Amino acid sequence: MAQFGAISSGEARVLAGVPAINCTFYWRIRFSVGDPAALIELPRAGGTHSLLILRDIEMERARGQARADQVACPADFAPAGGLSGDRETATAQAVAECLRREGVRRVVADRTLPLIFAHEIQQAGIAVECDTQWGVLQRRSKDEQEVQWLQEAQQATEAAMQMACETVARASARADGVLLVDGRPLTSERLRAAIDVFLLERGYSNPTSIVAGGPAGGDCHELGSGELRTEQPVIVDIFPRNRRTLYYGDCTRTVVHGTIRDELQQMHRAVVAAKAAATAACRAGVTGEAVHEATLAAITAHGYAVGLPGPEAPDDYCAITHGTGHGIGLDVHEPPLLDKGGPELVAGDAVTIEPGLYCKAIGGIRVEDMVVVTRDGCGNLNRLPEGLNW
Repeated sequence: MAQFGAISSGEARVLAGVPAINCTFYWRIRFSVGDPAALIELPRAGGTHSLLILRDIEMERARGQARADQVACPADFAPAGGLSGDRETATAQAVAECLRREGVRRVVADRTLPLIFAHEIQQAGIAVECDTQWGVLQRRSKDEQEVQWLQEAQQATEAAMQMACETVARASARADGVLLVDGRPLTSERLRAAIDVFLLERGYSNPTSIVAGGPAGGDCHELGSGELRTEQPVIVDIFPRNRRTLYYGDCTRTVVHGTIRDELQQMHRAVVAAKAAATAACRAGVTGEAVHEATLAAITAHGYAVGLPGPEAPDDYCAITHGTGHGIGLDVHEPPLLDKGGPELVAGDAVTIEPGLYCKAIGGIRVEDMVVVTRDGCGNLNRLPEGLNW
């Protein structure tokens, strides 16, 4: 069971909020519920005792699934004046009463503690201290279950990616270059909807995917709109969340229908080389900044620029305009960053490696994998090919 370290006599640690949306709370108990709840960690002889307080109708399910030593409801810790009719306030009151009964004088909480909990605890005469790093580093180092859930999410993401890229590659082209599927124009919106349905049927919620064709892909975060065309690069970036485990997948590929021009081939070679260099540099003890520097070295070695275009830059300016990647887990973007100032990597970090090149006149090329950092390197969770031709 995940613990946050030793607790002194007279001290307690508290996590609170709605586990379904508070990622650190959910990470600690591995139990999702949509109502206010709280976890109290108390000192006990030889270790720590964890008490989960949540709505009474969730107690039986929590006893079987939640990572907690004891499960209770607010009514079990009703103060002398009774509980509020507001669920969040009542839960906070119960936490304060529990702490009072335990003789706690000081509470340490993480950065996500709702103010109502701090208020009720302080009203009970107990000091509250915020530990700004509590839960941050712990969440970075993924355990075996988390890696399994990430792998599961990445497999579904890759299946959706394969469907999307093959849809583009196998479309027919109208005389004016517009792609057709079933006799109708293939648009970014139409392909995005197909991705959504594909993932929904497999138990995933899907934030708006990037399907950016042609010059629109010259902006790395342009979602894309309108008709897709032959011989133009189409960036497809999919990052769905498993509705059961709440862990994300994240994968980007670029597909070109028809003839692949030399300039696109050259951009793609540089991006793939950069991804390989970053992956080779990725291991525990290396900084995220060093991984990003490996990306930039490969990009510049292939003759491309680094950084956003200035106001006088020509339309054929082609560069990497973002970092190499980011941490991923219960949030699609979480620490650490693989970028300037990125911290030292730890074993268990799950990160994306996603170099790209972007040109206003042509569009963009991006290829993204998810890796899990180890002491000696990293393990790639992706299996899809990285080419432009599907």
